[in-house]
Formats: sequence, C-alpha cells, structure tokens
Amino acid sequence: MIHIPKAEYTRRRKALMAQMEPNSIAILPAAAVAIRNRDVEHVYRQDSDFQYLSGFPEPEAVIVLMPGRQHGEYVLFCRERNAERELWDGLRAGTEGAIRDFGADDAFPITDIDDILPGLIEGRDRVYSAMGSNAEFDRHLMEWINVIRSKAHLGAQPPNEFVALDHLLHDMRLYKSAAEVKVMREAARISCAAHVKAMQASRAGLHEFSLEAELDYEFRKGGAKMPAYGSIVATGRNSCILHYQQNDALLKDGDLVLIDAGCEIDCYASDITRTWPVNGRFSAEQKAIYEIVLASQEAAFAEIAPNKHWNQAHEATVQVITAGLVKLGLLQGDVDELIAGEAYKPFYMHRAGHWLGMDVHDVGEYKVGGEWRVLEVGMALTVEPGIYISPDNQNVAKKWRGIGVRIEDDVVVTKQGCEILTGGVPKTVAEIEALMAAAR
Repeated sequence: MIHIPKAEYTRRRKALMAQMEPNSIAILPAAAVAIRNRDVEHVYRQDSDFQYLSGFPEPEAVIVLMPGRQHGEYVLFCRERNAERELWDGLRAGTEGAIRDFGADDAFPITDIDDILPGLIEGRDRVYSAMGSNAEFDRHLMEWINVIRSKAHLGAQPPNEFVALDHLLHDMRLYKSAAEVKVMREAARISCAAHVKAMQASRAGLHEFSLEAELDYEFRKGGAKMPAYGSIVATGRNSCILHYQQNDALLKDGDLVLIDAGCEIDCYASDITRTWPVNGRFSAEQKAIYEIVLASQEAAFAEIAPNKHWNQAHEATVQVITAGLVKLGLLQGDVDELIAGEAYKPFYMHRAGHWLGMDVHDVGEYKVGGEWRVLEVGMALTVEPGIYISPDNQNVAKKWRGIGVRIEDDVVVTKQGCEILTGGVPKTVAEIEALMAAAR
C-alpha cells in the first residue's frame, strides 16, 4: 500500500515552522474518538491537519511545534503503552514509538500535559492554534494560559498574541507534493475499479444498496479502510437529489443510476461520479442530457491550467449546459442572457467542483483578495458538472422529468494543464454501453 513517507511529514513541519513568527508555539490536538451510540465508537479517523503534520494515527494526542527550541522543535504528547488496554484496543506507539517511528524530538504522556505544556508556552510571544474548531480544546488552552497568567507576579510571561493556525496550514495543504499525488492516484485507481464493478453488476431488480456493496467490497479489497464520504447510489428520481444517501430503492428498467463514491487511502480522498442506465442502454432523452454534461466537463478540463483562475472551469460548464438546454428546448432565449439571469440554476444548481485532498471538500481559499484564485501546479480539484430535471418540473415535457446526470473526475494541475486521476472508469455513452453489454 502506498503511504506518505516519514521524511515528508518532517518537511511539512519544517515548512510550517519557517512561516511562524520567531519565539512562537503551535499547538494542535488529535481528533477525539466519536461515539456512534452508547459505548460503540465510530471507526477512528485522525484529524486532517494533525495527520498532515505528524502521520500519527492515534487519538488522545497533541502536537506542539516550537521553532528554534534548543531541546527539540517537535514535541508530541500521546498515550503511554498499556498492556491491559492494548489487549482490548490494539497496540499503541507510546512515547518511545512517537520518537522512534513518528519523528518527534521529544514525547510526553498525554496525562502529564497539564503539568508540562504551560511551561512550554511560557515566554513565547505568539500561540498558533486551530481556534474555534474544537471548543473543548480551546477551553483547555485557555486554562494553560491562565496558569501562566496566575504566575505573572513571579515573572512568568504569558503570550500576548493568539493566531489561527488554519491560514498557514491550509495554504500548505492546497499544494500537493509528488508523494501526495501518488497516494491520490492510488485512491483513484481503487475507486475506479469499484465504479466499474458497480456498472457491471447493474441490472433491474437489484437495490441501490446492492451496488453500494460492490463499491465497499472493492474499496476494502484494494486496501482502503473506509469510503472518503457517504456513498451516493441514486436511481430514478433519486438521481435528482444531490446528497441522496438512503441507498435502498429498487433499480428499475429504463431508469438511470447515479453513483457518487470514492475511497480514502492514507487519509487522502478520491471522489468520482458516474451515471448510467440500469439496463445498460441509454434512452434518447437520457443520452441527450448525458452528452451535454459530458461536453461541459470536457470544456472545463480545457480551462484548468496554471494562470487560469478557479472559476473559469465553472463558467465553461455553465456555457455548454445552458446552450445544450436551449438546443433541446428545455430553456428558451438567448444563451448569454439566460446565463446572466441564471436561468440554468433549476437544472444545474451547484458549482463545477471543489478542492480535493485529505478532506473530500478540501481546505484552501477559493478567492484571494476578493478575486478568484489563480490555479497553480499541484492544486487538486474535482470537475463535476450535472443536469437534474426534477420529477415535479411542470415546465418541461414529461419525457425529460426525473433525469439526473452528474459526471465527476479528480484532477491535479500540471505545468501543461491538468492530469485526470480518475480516467479508469468508462465515460462516453458507447464505452458505458459496451462495458455493461459485455457483463451480461
């Protein structure tokens, strides 16, 4: 299985500390264990920022970065080894493993944090933290600061500035390294295989969850611990519900099925959507809508390159989709005027994509100084135009109603344009029909 190498985590910490003010400290907690119900826990998934800086996979941990500290700039607080708990819950790295396996310069038991951390903060001018994203940890941080303040009359120096860590860290996360792209390619490869399996298995009489089971099987078989988000398997009128997740309806002959699903590898997401006919043959209306969406996606790919701005890809999809809807008679009027009046919005109500990385809707600003962000090499994003004709839309002929189509791929900006990571799933009408025919 492909993983981010340890040296990369070291580089990230160094790069972050190089941007921090002199005589400052950054403090970041691990994700808490989430309770599903009563004493049953959700599968643990590390906080993305914490993972990005450490690769440390355990809960009850805190990263402390102190640029210029003589005794080591990277301190990790974590759980100690505990034979009894490890018998029940699995092995722990412990403080020794934090240093040996995860690159910490120093490590302390998490149970000692109240005694040790105020001393590390004391005398530092500025504290960087993920303010506002973890209320309980914010409260702990203020308690540690107040310990220092209470000793001010003895000469203790509390920090005088508190700064959100997000801006520095999230701008770093926006640019994917070669190692990150390699992991994302692997997540994409596994997800592509899963979509192909679902396409091959599709037939009337199954349920949406039957196809979801194909996805889950391929994800796990490929080495992914979990989907990157709740899989959407939507047939018939459900394909017009953007974040549909019931996944329990019957697949019917003549309907489309839309699957939006991707797995996660080493905390990096893939995100793919494909739409196809349950029976393997597009109707004339389904094909007409599908080919507009596909053409709009191709137009978007052409607008993803260095020095083009974020919104150009979206604008390209709007142009193609609006013109296509006019050609089919679903919209009437001048294309430019319809775009200006957002007449396409009842059919295409979302944007053409989002940043992609450790979070499926990844961090990073879309605008800088009020202007759309200019694309640069290493940025990763989705391209996912769609057309959704509500089953209740009385303004269109009945033959169009209930058709929902979305096509989504993951791309990384390159020097020449963009690399499509998810090209392993058939996408043209002919390719889809041929694959499904061969599976019958």
